[in-house]
Amino acid sequence: QVQLVESGGGLVQPGGSLRLSCAASGRSFSTYTMGWFRQAPGKEREFVATVRWSDDTTYYPDSVKGRFTISRDNAKNLVYLQMNSLKPEDTAVYYCAATKYGYALVGDYDYWGQGTQVTVSS
Repeated sequence: QVQLVESGGGLVQPGGSLRLSCAASGRSFSTYTMGWFRQAPGKEREFVATVRWSDDTTYYPDSVKGRFTISRDNAKNLVYLQMNSLKPEDTAVYYCAATKYGYALVGDYDYWGQGTQVTVSS
């Protein structure tokens, strides 16, 4: 069992930056692939970033590539999402998730946090 708690969301102006954090509790954190997803009102939850447990390889969709960076600290059971050059269309609730298998699909993930709101607006 893994429990996840996100933090770091808030209101930011277009072009600004935020860093989200996800604290994980439970055993064997280092053996889980960790991902970030987001969901805007009226839209489906979508993949934002992932870091694989086996080799720390990262993946991003084109919509955030070059602007967002995922990283993990296995010693502290933390995963981060650094978000730069934020746009109004990045506004959403951001969720941290953990999986043993797969990496980019909502259905791949077994454990989810409660989410943190990110609003990009002037």
